[in-house]
Amino acid sequence: MPATLLHTHRVEKPWGRHDLGFGFEDAPVSGDPVGEIWFQEPGDTTPDLLIKYLFTGQKLSVQVHPDDEQAHARGLPRGKDECWTILSARPDSTIALGPKQPIGKDQLRADAQNGTIESDLDWVPVKAGDFYYAPSGTIHAIGGGLTLIEVQQNSETTYRLYDYGSDRELHLKDGVDVAHLEPYRPITSPGEVEPGRTILVEGPKFVLERWSQGRDVALPEGTTGWLVPISGSGRVAGVSFKAGECVTVTGTETVEVDGDADLLFAYPGTQRR
Repeated sequence: MPATLLHTHRVEKPWGRHDLGFGFEDAPVSGDPVGEIWFQEPGDTTPDLLIKYLFTGQKLSVQVHPDDEQAHARGLPRGKDECWTILSARPDSTIALGPKQPIGKDQLRADAQNGTIESDLDWVPVKAGDFYYAPSGTIHAIGGGLTLIEVQQNSETTYRLYDYGSDRELHLKDGVDVAHLEPYRPITSPGEVEPGRTILVEGPKFVLERWSQGRDVALPEGTTGWLVPISGSGRVAGVSFKAGECVTVTGTETVEVDGDADLLFAYPGTQRR
């Protein structure tokens, strides 16, 4: 089908929130907090990308993901590059991205075991509108008080290095083996390439664009694009969409929007469409 409205799947997490917004109904205060909302295609499919909203009330664990080569060596289908578009943030919200200075494997392992890894990491303040790309191997932790959209390679392989004293399993051997031990180096985004169209990241695993208006898309055969309306509404190939939803698109189509809109458009590969 040229366009498909995806199912939404709420995932309850102890670090999540009850106040959601951005087109979603709040979680009942009598129930567990919601940490993630996933968008899923109908049927048993394994698309290249996975799109999520995250709602953080507390810090997430310090973790790292393998790259494609490391994943294949472990019998896994792919690694996990990911990126975050920040929609809202408390004034004190932060994200940890890599060590503040180069760190050896032995020290990383020891500090993960005794908890001092928190002070090794570069915790950067974040605000609405910020964007971060975390290649596989980046040691990271998403802080509390954030609402963000995560675009990632479709893999849930996570090596947890530290979890603030909880009883959840750690994965120190694999995590230390795949971790980048140098400070994080941010990507250079292509930026605004034409009015109403900004390229946030262009490869190597996927492209992510942010639009403030509708536009034509032309995707190669076999390539799927994911359209995520942050605000506003519209339609593509006869399928209507609004904030809090996600639509997949294939082929050549025109995306129409009603009034002011703020949209993300993601697709695998390295070349803009």
